[in-house]
Amino acid sequence: MSRLDEKDKELIQIAFDTIRKYYDKEKSYFTVGSAIRCTTGRIYVGVNMRFIHGPCAETIAVGSAIAAGERSFECIVSVHGEGEIISPCGNCRQMIYEIAFNCDVILPVKDNGAIKLPISELMPFPYEKNTLWKNEITPQIEP
Repeated sequence: MSRLDEKDKELIQIAFDTIRKYYDKEKSYFTVGSAIRCTTGRIYVGVNMRFIHGPCAETIAVGSAIAAGERSFECIVSVHGEGEIISPCGNCRQMIYEIAFNCDVILPVKDNGAIKLPISELMPFPYEKNTLWKNEITPQIEP
């Protein structure tokens, strides 16, 4: 866990600026914004598409970065249109873990604060096809 630096605060502001442009409280189609900073320093943004099977903002931000040729990610943040930092959902955590393994995630803490954690700390037991049944804590089922 680490404190936020100025680059992280800028990332949060960019995510807020993005969702403020598109936030639609009445229809709630676009309620979450996300910004991801790549190791190149470039920042990509996304907003969720709230409809059946609609993608999350994090997925759109990561996809935009990949479409632009990025492959190395530094930090990601998600914000709600009502003005708060939010934690990525379980699906997005798994996606970040698989695609951006070395990425940090900015998370909310009490009193409107925020911290930054590596995705590996946020996902201590991720789904990994090759190791799912090799985990030492997996119970043995008797026949």
